[in-house]
Amino acid sequence: MALNGGYSYRLPFPPSAQGTSLLDFLTAEFRHSTRQVWEERLARGEVEVAGHPATGAEQPRPGTMVVWHRPPWDEPDVPLDYTLLYEDADLLAVTKPSGLPTLPGGGFLAHTLLTRVRADLDPAASPLHRLGRGTSGAVLFARTAHAAATLSADWRAGRVDKVYRALAAGHFPDAGAPTDLRTPIGPVPHPRLGRVHAATPTGKAAHSRARVLETRADSTLLDVEILTGRPHQIRIHLAAAGHPLVGDPLYGPDGTPLADLPGLPGDLGYLLHAHTLHFHHPVTGAAVQVVSPPPPALHPAEPAE
Repeated sequence: MALNGGYSYRLPFPPSAQGTSLLDFLTAEFRHSTRQVWEERLARGEVEVAGHPATGAEQPRPGTMVVWHRPPWDEPDVPLDYTLLYEDADLLAVTKPSGLPTLPGGGFLAHTLLTRVRADLDPAASPLHRLGRGTSGAVLFARTAHAAATLSADWRAGRVDKVYRALAAGHFPDAGAPTDLRTPIGPVPHPRLGRVHAATPTGKAAHSRARVLETRADSTLLDVEILTGRPHQIRIHLAAAGHPLVGDPLYGPDGTPLADLPGLPGDLGYLLHAHTLHFHHPVTGAAVQVVSPPPPALHPAEPAE
């Protein structure tokens, strides 16, 4: 554990909460803390409204700035080492280890890939995508506003190719050609979070393409290309196909949260690795390939001599 420097969370009071007390709003909006905990924070002077210490009884006007000055807290120990894969004046790409969050959130601030990259390589670096905490592999950063805007547009338009390496439970059918996975993805109930993304007929369209690399005794090694960018897409699509990732604490064989005390999205235990990125450079237009070698457990067996 390590103590960080604390952080000030800022948000404008939303129009939907007009007429609601600040305490009621904080309790309903941030369910990670109880009403009593928010009362204690207010009593300690940690919350401000429009620059003044708040009591919780205020009914702020929409747009009024609310600030929670969170004191320093101990962050869990996580792997902090990463590998530089690519660097030029416009872009950075690194390998994120499993267990290290990409962005601040969920109790992590200093122990994130973004904080490490900005401290070590470039304070202006901005991630163009994110990986789940348990997912390892390539993360691409823009170093300039132009690179960020251009590649973000390419990402939305599907002009960035992304292939992941995954270990799925059971024997995934090997059709000799990639298998299309198109289960819609959207929010569903979760007993601990309220809502979480999962397979649902009312969700948004999603498209993945899985190719079998190796069939093992009780699992299948796959390369999975994602053609849309829904949250936890590969985990959900493979689970909905009846083959959840080995060790996935959240998703069951139908692509929805496990019936018996499902885990949280950031819980570890599964093997998923962002293996390759293909895109065109935002300045030169040249084709770029970034490859992040997968961990040993995601390597196919060497062919027999």
